[in-house]
Amino acid sequence: MPQKLSKYSWYGTVRLHLFKVPEDTVLVRWLLTVSKVSGSNCGDHNVTIHFRAGAPPVINPLETQFAKNTAFFPAQNLTMMVNDGQNNTFFNVTNPVAGDWFVVAHLPKDDGKIEHKGFSPTCSYFFQPQMFVRRAIDMPILQTNVPLQQSVSSPDNPAVLKFFVPDYTSQLTFHITSCSTDNSTEKDCPILMTLGSATLEESSMRMLNCTGKTACTASLHTPPWEEWIRITVESVYTNLSTAFTITANLTVGCKPKSTGLLGDFFARFGANATSLMANNASVLAGNITVLGESVLSNGSGSSSRDPFGNSCLRNQPVFREDLDVVSSRFAVINGPNITLSSEAPTLISLNLNSLTDSGGTLIVDLKLNETNLTNANSSVVACVTAQSPVLSLNDTQTCTTAFSQGHYLKMNITAPQAGLQIPFPQAAWWYLTLQIVCPQNVSDCGTVSGTVMTSVYLTACIDDCGTYGECRLLRSYGYLYAACVCKAGWSGWSCTDDGSAQSYGRQLTAALLLTLSNLLFIPPIVIAVYRCYIVEASVYLFTMFFSTFYHACDQPGVTVMCIMDYDTLQYCDFLGSVSSIWVTILCMARIKDTFKYMLFMLGTLLIAMSMQLDRRGLWNMLGPVLCAVTALVAAWVYRGVKRRQCYPKTWKRWLFYLIPGIATAVIGLSVYVFTETDDNYYYTHSIWHIMVASSVVFLLPPREKYKEPWGWSQKYIFCGYQICKNEKEELYTVT
Repeated sequence: MPQKLSKYSWYGTVRLHLFKVPEDTVLVRWLLTVSKVSGSNCGDHNVTIHFRAGAPPVINPLETQFAKNTAFFPAQNLTMMVNDGQNNTFFNVTNPVAGDWFVVAHLPKDDGKIEHKGFSPTCSYFFQPQMFVRRAIDMPILQTNVPLQQSVSSPDNPAVLKFFVPDYTSQLTFHITSCSTDNSTEKDCPILMTLGSATLEESSMRMLNCTGKTACTASLHTPPWEEWIRITVESVYTNLSTAFTITANLTVGCKPKSTGLLGDFFARFGANATSLMANNASVLAGNITVLGESVLSNGSGSSSRDPFGNSCLRNQPVFREDLDVVSSRFAVINGPNITLSSEAPTLISLNLNSLTDSGGTLIVDLKLNETNLTNANSSVVACVTAQSPVLSLNDTQTCTTAFSQGHYLKMNITAPQAGLQIPFPQAAWWYLTLQIVCPQNVSDCGTVSGTVMTSVYLTACIDDCGTYGECRLLRSYGYLYAACVCKAGWSGWSCTDDGSAQSYGRQLTAALLLTLSNLLFIPPIVIAVYRCYIVEASVYLFTMFFSTFYHACDQPGVTVMCIMDYDTLQYCDFLGSVSSIWVTILCMARIKDTFKYMLFMLGTLLIAMSMQLDRRGLWNMLGPVLCAVTALVAAWVYRGVKRRQCYPKTWKRWLFYLIPGIATAVIGLSVYVFTETDDNYYYTHSIWHIMVASSVVFLLPPREKYKEPWGWSQKYIFCGYQICKNEKEELYTVT
């Protein structure tokens, strides 16, 4: 279904689509359709489209700064020029990775112009992606140490195989031998071998040219665990067939003999281990996995090795606690403090394999206990990787695995803290590997130990978007993800970029202008009461009150005061503004009071209904204005025809009241509709308040001659419970 595109201002303005690429897909093709339904003066726009596998793409069209310690990889994107009508383009990915693929689209940067519905040209752009896939049927499965014979004849018809990588695999090697080509006596292998599936990220695939070699070998260090790896073999010849034999060998290191509720989990609880297993094993077994070396307490203060562990990798058992939507905590069972050693790395496994986890932010905070570090010259190195861990760490580590680049952290005595923030982490198993290393020769370091406090959790937004941002949970076709919307000029993924931030003085000035400018309604209220227009004065008072406190609550920065719910304040402000225009024009018509108050009430009720349907609709203001002006013109024409003279009859009334009032209202409306932007809103909208209030002062008709000032006569103040007043009312009063 096509979705309407918006100009980019924050991540909530993009249109996100989720696709499922099935297993054994060799080609995926997206048909990208962008259509324009335009009005006048729309012009042409570029539509930017981003792609990513495993999680929504992290984009930065505004080129703002990310928060400190934020790590991400730029997503693949393309740009489409949209002319009149409909534009189509194709985007192809060969050998795509199976699973979730995300496509987002948006228009260029928002220019900040505040467009009022109905007053701006209608320029609508719609985006619709469609996915087509080609799958391989009965794809051959390569097994460990089992040779498999295959043949290829052209680059357009490659041989595609797959191999399943079990857990704890440290190295995977593919061998191609016994190559023979038709009509050729050479024993070399004129083929190209590609390992892995395309994710549109760097190093997601490994390519090897075997031309000129009698045997070809490709090795992968720490390939993705519990995943299928695709092997694609292509021939360099177009019309010649090449036969070959391929073999796969894998090395499994640090594999435990058993997993489950063992090890340090019981070391913490000591003698209660037996009862705890009996009571809670069924509850925790799904969340906790203990791997590798552990230490068990024997009850006498000494310790012994876990019989199921080994010394090349120490695994820390963790459990996951789901706190809220896109919010989870990973807690180490034996406490946040982890004892590290220089002899072997320590591994923490994080289960982020759920699709809902990819819509948040993964936070890793590490703090080294300087007092427990036995060698002050040593450092603690950490790697955060997806799909497979880094099993060997050193001081120059790059945290690279077979198909991905991890994230590197380092701590020492001078810098004991390290942090990492990964927005939209890939839906997969993530691994945190830690080890103590020495800057020079490891053999000179000896056995070094230390303690690191770990805090790992998944949250919707980084620091809840800070003081000048709001974290919002978004939904697209059932998929939930979170993003920050910034205010007061702050920008960035987590609202930490203060390059264009508003100062406190600027925020205070804006708040005072937008609120105090409503005090200009006091003169219209006083004049209306003096001229016996009590109902009109009440409407003006209502408008002044709610407009003042609505703008006090609507401030983007810290100068905010909300006396009630924001939506209520906004509704009452909009209702009061239109009602003030409605009653003012009807008051100028000088029709009979009974008929006038009936129109007051009926019009206000209809305005309230219209506001509920569409608060920012054009006809909310235009409809009442047209109806009121029609009544005004009809009443004035009736008087002019009946009396055979222009109404109002005095030129002073036209020159000093009506013309200035109408001009003031038109100027205010022009400023409101055509000049407001996000940057100048605080003073242009204040001008709108001032102009509207001033126009009421000019446009209110004079007091009816038979009525006393303030609406009553002094001689009837003390006449008792009933005020008797004999007066002559006419349908149209001449002034």
